[in-house]
Amino acid sequence: MRRIGESWLPGRPYRDRPGVYAMIVGARGLLCVRQAGELQLPGGGIEPDEHPLAALHREVLEETGWTIAAPRRIDAFQRYSWMPDYTMWARKVQAIYLARAVRRVGPPTEADHEPLWLAPAEAARALDVAGDREVVRRAIARRLV
Repeated sequence: MRRIGESWLPGRPYRDRPGVYAMIVGARGLLCVRQAGELQLPGGGIEPDEHPLAALHREVLEETGWTIAAPRRIDAFQRYSWMPDYTMWARKVQAIYLARAVRRVGPPTEADHEPLWLAPAEAARALDVAGDREVVRRAIARRLV
C-alpha cells in the first residue's frame, strides 16, 4: 500500500488505526469538514467489530450531519502520524470511498466540526492531509468527480 506523508520513524510505538473516509459528491461539489482548524475528508476510525461501511456512515453523519448513499471504495493509502486526541503514534490505513450526498439531517454531532462544500479542484488544493489531496486529484483525473 502506498504511503503518503511522513515516513515511519524507528523507535516510535506506532499502533495500526484503520479508518474510512469519504469523497461525498453533491450538487455543490465535494463535502469536506473543518475539524480543529484542519480541512479534511469526512471519516475516521473503525471501531472494534464494526463493519467498514457502518463506520463510514456513522463517521460521515457525526462529522457533517449528512447521510450518504452508494459508497464505493476507490482508493487507499497509509500515513504515519501523531493522534493528539488519543495520545498515540499511529499508522493510519485510510480506505477512501466515493459516495453521493443524500440529505442533511442536522448539524454535526461531534464538537468542532464544520461541514463545507468545495469544488473538487479547490479541495485538491486546500485539504490539509496530503493523502486526501492526492486521492481527490486522482479522482478528478479518473473523472469520478
